[in-house]
Amino acid sequence: MSTLHTIQLERALNRTLADEFARRVYFASRNIVDFQLVVEDSGVTGITVRTDTPEATENLARKLNVILQNDVLTQLGRDAKVIWRSAEDRAIAPGTFEDLVAAGIAFEAGEGQIALGEPVLSLMDDLDRTVRDFVVQEMHGREYRYPTLIPARTLYRCGYLTSFPQYVMFVTRLHSDIDVYQEFLAKTKATGGLDAQLLESCRAVDYCLPPTMCYHTFHQFADSSLPDGVSVVTSRGKSFRHEEKYRKGLERLWDFTIREVVFVGSREQVLADRERLMDRLLGLADELGLVGRCEVANDPFFGNSDGALRSTSQRLLELKYELRLDIGGGETIAVGSFNFHEQMFADAFALTGTAGEPVYTACAGFGLERFAYALVCQYGADPQKWPERVHAALGRS
Repeated sequence: MSTLHTIQLERALNRTLADEFARRVYFASRNIVDFQLVVEDSGVTGITVRTDTPEATENLARKLNVILQNDVLTQLGRDAKVIWRSAEDRAIAPGTFEDLVAAGIAFEAGEGQIALGEPVLSLMDDLDRTVRDFVVQEMHGREYRYPTLIPARTLYRCGYLTSFPQYVMFVTRLHSDIDVYQEFLAKTKATGGLDAQLLESCRAVDYCLPPTMCYHTFHQFADSSLPDGVSVVTSRGKSFRHEEKYRKGLERLWDFTIREVVFVGSREQVLADRERLMDRLLGLADELGLVGRCEVANDPFFGNSDGALRSTSQRLLELKYELRLDIGGGETIAVGSFNFHEQMFADAFALTGTAGEPVYTACAGFGLERFAYALVCQYGADPQKWPERVHAALGRS
């Protein structure tokens, strides 16, 4: 039986930060199944929360106010700076994901996991090939195919474990011991599934599912100088982020595909490379006739007392840009980001230039499911009905 809780915020929240708060609410308590922000003239003053199991309203209020204090309230409260807006501006009908499911193109395989068929698969490959070819052929990038698992110590070294604990997904296995295996078999047969105490029989968590591909690259070149000719590295792979109950359509999947590009070199070189790739992708969006914008953004730092400060610094210094495309019903989806890390990752991984000189890093990542989904939302799922400009931009004609 669900319960509604009405919670007054300790301090009104600037309306421009409402989304920053909303993207963290489900992580406050696993019992939350739905929520609605209370917005008044003075800003966001409260929240109505629905839970599916009993939890004291006072405890929910405490958790939500901790998130507000740590991660949101002191963020810079102003509209995002837009650096590009599409020339196209047309109404886009909602309901595309439901149409894909009804047509058998998309299948909800589990929490945050979507199986996809044609034409989305080919569209993902076309978009990926377009980005990959530019990076490899025009920017002389070196391509790698990384394994799925990433060492937990790598995610700790780069600061991911202590910046985004809400997203981390772990990998473990049973202890190598015949008694453990036999006990596991007996409990599994008896319960008809995995026992709740299973983790007590598992080894320490020394591997994780990767949240993105760039950490593989930093791990690859850690504690060394870059080889000659390596300043741009690209890869495609599966990424995993526990997005709790935020999944909508093909957004916020727990399991998704990303094309990542990493830049390493001097500050000037890295920033120039990031801008060059960003110009190409914004140009591609124009060629495709897609409706959207590119704006200054920030990452959802979580749980630390300096989270709000780090988010604000990202925006003020314009360290992160997001390409957002319209998907209907007034909603947009982030299909790509362009990030400048300063020397943070180079220092964390003891990474230097070819001659041992200090280096800076940047990266760009593109969610292929999201990118393809945005295009289908805007043009439909039948490629024969897409404008010729779309086929031309994707090299199909």
